[in-house]
Amino acid sequence: MEVKSKDVWVFVETNEDGSAKNAGIELLSPGRELADGQGGRLCALIIGSDVHQAVNDADIHGADVIYVIDGEEYRDYTTDAYAMAVCHAAERFGPTTMIFGATPNGRDLAPRVACRLKTGLTADCTKLAIDKETGNVAWTRPAFGGNLMATILCPDHRPQLGTVRPSVFQKPEETGLKAEVVNIDFYVTSDQIRTEILEVIKDVADEIVDLESAEIIVSGGRGVGGPEGFAPLEELCRALGATLGASRAAVDSGWISHSHQVGQTGKTVGPKLYIACGISGAIQHAAGISGADVIVAVNKDPEANIFTFSDYGIVGDLFEVVPKLTEEINKRKNS
Repeated sequence: MEVKSKDVWVFVETNEDGSAKNAGIELLSPGRELADGQGGRLCALIIGSDVHQAVNDADIHGADVIYVIDGEEYRDYTTDAYAMAVCHAAERFGPTTMIFGATPNGRDLAPRVACRLKTGLTADCTKLAIDKETGNVAWTRPAFGGNLMATILCPDHRPQLGTVRPSVFQKPEETGLKAEVVNIDFYVTSDQIRTEILEVIKDVADEIVDLESAEIIVSGGRGVGGPEGFAPLEELCRALGATLGASRAAVDSGWISHSHQVGQTGKTVGPKLYIACGISGAIQHAAGISGADVIVAVNKDPEANIFTFSDYGIVGDLFEVVPKLTEEINKRKNS
């Protein structure tokens, strides 16, 4: 694809009511750094039906330009319609970089766009930067089962494409600047869409366990010892108004459902407070909680890796420490 600008594009997904999903708005933060580093503009690409609210969301959070493809055929996400629309816009305006959220739709859409534009794609990134030597985007993601972090460059093909896990970055602050809005007329016929959505069934468990939006999360790992080991953590959650999370080890052991899993193969979270109980701190888990403001670790092993990236650490048996924390919190709430 011919590059016509140094602009960085962020694909902003929309909700049923036409507002922007958090995953896209969050990406305006690293998008701004990449755009400034490459000497281009930060652009949002919004596709949907009646997306006025999403346009406003991208506007107030700092986009320089907002490209909009609005039509009834885009009300529900379909691979064919969205892939054709994104590729049409990209080929017309030629951005140098495109960022997608690593959501179910983003993970479906981004590789199809990359293939059609004959470029590469780095998936499930947790960090973005500009490589000082080459000027390329440095895409960092977990590799080899999450046992190390790899940084990947795409020096020969454009645009540079990547997906970024939700909640890794914070939403940018609202600005008083006004974005330029560019409406793109691109119509997709029903014959070009090879699938038909008959019914949308939402996963009830995922609705209840809203880890990605939680401000406080209390998670348990292998150290809880079994399903019953989550009981004191649930008490602490009730005291704090927190959401219960878990490590991969606890989920793989069958102690708690996958909808609670935090980490590379679960959900990436960015709460104000994350309390890890009996979690060793494997790199897969560390990648999933890198967006947390404050991390508190409770582990009886003083050499546990989680202490290396926690803000506060408590060395002790979680079955002694957690009830005391709960008791103290309830006491202060009632005083």
